[in-house]
Amino acid sequence: MSAEFRGSMPALVTPFADGGVDWTALESLVERQIAEGSHGLVPVGTTGESSTLSHEEHEQVVEAVVKISKGRAPVIAGAGSNNTIESIRLAKFAENAGADAVLTVAPYYNRPSQEGMYAHFKAIHDAIGLPIILYNVPARTSSDLSVDTVARLAELPRIAGIKDASTDLARPSQTRLRVKEDFVQLSGEDGTALAFNAAGGRGCISVTANVAPRLCSELQEATLAGNFEKGRQLQDRLMPLHDALFAEPSPAPVKAALALLGLCKNEVRSPIAPATANCEQQLRKALIHAGLLN
Repeated sequence: MSAEFRGSMPALVTPFADGGVDWTALESLVERQIAEGSHGLVPVGTTGESSTLSHEEHEQVVEAVVKISKGRAPVIAGAGSNNTIESIRLAKFAENAGADAVLTVAPYYNRPSQEGMYAHFKAIHDAIGLPIILYNVPARTSSDLSVDTVARLAELPRIAGIKDASTDLARPSQTRLRVKEDFVQLSGEDGTALAFNAAGGRGCISVTANVAPRLCSELQEATLAGNFEKGRQLQDRLMPLHDALFAEPSPAPVKAALALLGLCKNEVRSPIAPATANCEQQLRKALIHAGLLN
């Protein structure tokens, strides 16, 4: 079930033009990801500005990515909410649209207990037939999915793995000792993805892969093959870009970087503000360092 969820998988941006989704740019971005070797596609997550998409837009983006990819890369559709009923609705839609899995974030704002989070994810699990990737990102949610709760959820047959954006590099080792062998641990933080794989991770749901899909794919393939020297060399090329893409609230910098490369408009939705001139200067230097811009 979970063997295909590995490697470099961009947390896809949702490109905008004049306030609406830029469907032409979205198609181009998806095609670029596939051509550059990305191992999967993750639409309508945090980087996809799911929090400011309408329900209709969210569903249309999932449908579009599934249609464009045509089975050439697995689609893990965002289906996160702090409302369990809403998460189930989004997950069911993704399943009906043809997604290969769903990504479900730990409930935010409510600050549920571990038991509450277990009940939330189990309800989603019981409502659909797709694999589920848990998503733990305490810096955004104010809730932290514990190793104990992850291990308990991993006993359910369709809980396939976790996107761990805690930046705690003890977590992959602690989790690996507690879960079934095919449970997939994916980094949710580009700067530590190299070390995450060394501790047993199998990939990264990546912001940087929006901008540098080939380099991120090569880094993942190198580390998964045990070639950490090559991985370090690639990480050295990418590290300034990892830093620049989070110099200001995401996804403003990644949209600015894509605009510098001529791939989509530099347009985000309020309350995210566009990247400042200082951020754009940092991005330009990082793109040149990575060999992506002259």
